[in-house]
Amino acid sequence: MSLRLRLLLVIGISLSVLWSIMAGWLFLDMRRELQSVLDNRLQASAQMVAGLIEQMPRDVLNMEPSQPQIDIATLDGLACEVSIMRGQITSTLLRTQGGPVIADVEPGFGTYVRDGNVWRVYVLQQSGLRIAVADRMGVRSALLRDMALSVGLPFAFALIGSLILVWWATTQGLRPFDRVRAALAGRDPADLTPLPAIDAPADLQPLIDTVHELLQRVAAAIRRERRFTDDAAHELRTPLTAVRTHLQVARIALSRGNDTQLVQDSVACAEQGAVRLQETLDQLLLLARLDSNQPSPEAQSTSVADAARQALAELEPLELDAGSRVSLVEPPGGTEIAAVIPASLLTSALRNLLDNALRYSPQGSPVTVELHREPDLRVRIRVRDQGPGLAAEDIPEVAARFWRAQHDGAGSGLGLSIVQLIAEKHRGSFSISNHRDGGLVAELVLPAAGDITSVP
Repeated sequence: MSLRLRLLLVIGISLSVLWSIMAGWLFLDMRRELQSVLDNRLQASAQMVAGLIEQMPRDVLNMEPSQPQIDIATLDGLACEVSIMRGQITSTLLRTQGGPVIADVEPGFGTYVRDGNVWRVYVLQQSGLRIAVADRMGVRSALLRDMALSVGLPFAFALIGSLILVWWATTQGLRPFDRVRAALAGRDPADLTPLPAIDAPADLQPLIDTVHELLQRVAAAIRRERRFTDDAAHELRTPLTAVRTHLQVARIALSRGNDTQLVQDSVACAEQGAVRLQETLDQLLLLARLDSNQPSPEAQSTSVADAARQALAELEPLELDAGSRVSLVEPPGGTEIAAVIPASLLTSALRNLLDNALRYSPQGSPVTVELHREPDLRVRIRVRDQGPGLAAEDIPEVAARFWRAQHDGAGSGLGLSIVQLIAEKHRGSFSISNHRDGGLVAELVLPAAGDITSVP
């Protein structure tokens, strides 16, 4: 059911019920007033007849019971009967031609059935006279029916006119919706630009704003998907080509059957390419997850030292001598520091920082990880290496995707980008600077979660 039809039904039914209640109330009040007016008419007619009778000569009123009654014509549809009361004897003096016999009715107002007709009767007794005046209830009903018709027709036309006006007003009020629908229906599926300016009431503006936000979110999601695809195609092409080349070399060597060392070297190189390919895929997937606007895992208290140890354990298979080269410097007093960040993300950030420091430092040179808790409730993690450092103009570029200080093919160029995104997602910061004594210092700052354990 369309919104226009639904509004019309709701408003139309409401108006119909309201107008029907008003019409019913007006009809009942009108019927009550009509009955009162007609009863007053009967009472006034009886008093008028009594006044006329009292002005008649007395000899007319002193008629004998044996004398015939006088028939009179009806007056304005009323039937009248005049009787003279002498003790227990009542003699009819006057009666309307064709009128009902109402000599036996009680004084006052009453409703009686005579000869199959219903009559409304008023009886007045005074000065030895009994005057009864009556009119047909059928006449009253016809009069009430005519009045109801004369009042009901304007009500019906007014109701129909109201429904037409409601339909017109609803159509006019929903035109902004039609404009929004037309604007959306006429767009190219690939067009995610904001909607053009639409003249709409204030009540509709939140819907238009929501459509704008939805289009922007969809456009951002598509951009992220395209970036991920471009990143994957850009970064995976080299290791895939290397793996394919080494496998082709190994196949040629196998076909000759006399170069076992070449086969082994080619397979080893292909295996290294596959490892790099796996590492790059993992980094790309993590970067895509961080780059999306999906809510992060629920913040939790994570031990920074435990995360650093876990990162070192994950670096062991890479043959970088991480266990012997990396030293972890914790705060004095044995107090372990916690940061407000999921453990998996903190471990990933530290693994990337350590991997970068180990790869770009001279073989066997030490790498130091220092943990500090600042008075402003921040955790500061410093990773220092003994490498050659960076030129001043290169430092702003270190967090760019696929940027490498040495174009030797080592690493994916995504590690520091991931660290930057993790810091931003968790109200932290990340920076890199040259140490005065040589090497680089990578500094990751995160919100502190308090001490989670204390060693005496």
